[in-house]
Amino acid sequence: MSELIQRFRARLPDYIQLMRLDRPIGSLLLLWPTLWALWLAADGTPAWGNLIVFVVGVFSMRAAGCVINDFADRKVDRHVKRTHGRPLTQGRIPAWHAVVLFLALAFLSFLLVVFFTNTLTIYLSFVGLVLAFIYPFMKRYTHLPQLFLGMAFSWAIPLAWAAQAGEITPVTWLVFVANVLWTVAYDTLYAMVDRDDDLRIGIKSTAILFGDADRLIGGALQLLTLVILFMIGSQTERGLWFFAGVVAMGLFFAYQQFLIRGRQREACFKAFLNNNWAGMAVFGGLFLDYALH
Repeated sequence: MSELIQRFRARLPDYIQLMRLDRPIGSLLLLWPTLWALWLAADGTPAWGNLIVFVVGVFSMRAAGCVINDFADRKVDRHVKRTHGRPLTQGRIPAWHAVVLFLALAFLSFLLVVFFTNTLTIYLSFVGLVLAFIYPFMKRYTHLPQLFLGMAFSWAIPLAWAAQAGEITPVTWLVFVANVLWTVAYDTLYAMVDRDDDLRIGIKSTAILFGDADRLIGGALQLLTLVILFMIGSQTERGLWFFAGVVAMGLFFAYQQFLIRGRQREACFKAFLNNNWAGMAVFGGLFLDYALH
């Protein structure tokens, strides 16, 4: 037993890295729009149960997504500067362990939905699971894997909305579309970090598809995100604080465009990370708008 415990302790850092628990940026980028949906669906007062379920679900499903992503990319990651040291690529974790871990994390997330939400949310959760599973494989078949990531990340929005309100409304889909556009924009920044490696090994991405127009198209996607968020604010009769949060997001977008002006790897990665503050700004504005209304 002691030997088994020692082996588990020795491998624990690798499993933490596999689930990206040491790098919460992806979980935060998934969390903010989920909170937007909960607050809008609940008119500013989401049920504590839903809040807990979806915060836990965000972290468990993001971890599941990272595990299946590394499983799918375990042979190509060794050729990419940013990913060559990952546990599956280096053989520190067997591939079948990753499959079991993905299934366990996905099952945990599904149990949260089954036991603590409603029938509509349960039905919608199957779509989310499919999106989470297929996204990592899309970069082999299409230059738009970021679009599939956007749909996978954004599916938490109708899930949270359905759990809180018991229905899906047109505003739900506006939030969904805004987040898909935002996700494609920031994941293109992420893909710009690996563009040289991806071109060499034949991996597809929007960064490659957009080419020299990457900054222009990324900026257009960011602008569309802001326009739709303003539309959401208008349709839900939000006040000054919400719109201030959207403006703050726009300022962060402008800063990101400044960072990537030379397309250096480190600058593009820094711009990607900055999106955490952009998403937080919108939620902060939304929270204050309801709290001070």
